[in-house]
Amino acid sequence: MKKGLMALALVLVAGLLAYTMLFNKDRAPEVQYTSITGQQLSTRSLKGKVVLVNFWATSCPGCVEEMPEIKKMYQQYAPRGFETVAVAMSYDPPNYVKTYVEKNQLPFFVALDPQGSIAKAFGEIQLAPTTMLIDKQGHIIKRYVGVMDFKEVRQLIEKQLQS
Repeated sequence: MKKGLMALALVLVAGLLAYTMLFNKDRAPEVQYTSITGQQLSTRSLKGKVVLVNFWATSCPGCVEEMPEIKKMYQQYAPRGFETVAVAMSYDPPNYVKTYVEKNQLPFFVALDPQGSIAKAFGEIQLAPTTMLIDKQGHIIKRYVGVMDFKEVRQLIEKQLQS
């Protein structure tokens, strides 16, 4: 009887673990983004798209380094259902963000996070750049802290856009 219960317990634990690994992916938080021009965007409205959410700051060397590549990726993949949301860190003055966006002609959605509520919702983001790649169902499939591996990101985007 004891052996049977132990076996049953092991099967249940293994099943729960398998279920968690397969079906309980990390969901992107439900947040509301507000752009530097006052436009609104929500997590819900992005469902069905592959989304790159990049937390950045104009004073961050790594952020400034990767921004041209993020711009290229957006231009390449946007027609196929890819979206980019660049979230300026709470300590970045809005006028600096606006000037940077205009000077560099960023074509994607740039959001302000003055209270840090978006960064908090994504797991208390403190370091920039921090980036999340989100699949069409709203699951975070990759997190980067620091400058992204763009070869890997492009491969992941391609794979997600094909599915």
